[in-house]
Amino acid sequence: MTDLRKQKEDVKIHLNNLRKDLKRMHLNVIEELLLPHPDEIKTLMIKMDQLLKVIESN
Repeated sequence: MTDLRKQKEDVKIHLNNLRKDLKRMHLNVIEELLLPHPDEIKTLMIKMDQLLKVIESN
């Protein structure tokens, strides 16, 4: 597998994981009226920043 293909696959995996986390948070807010813990949001923001750096480096 080429480096570019591997990077694309890694980005897809990270995006899917972020999407799952956001969906879970959304369901908690909508169904259980629970706001996400600030640390959860901070962690997601860090993951998104890391992903953005990978994307921008290409």
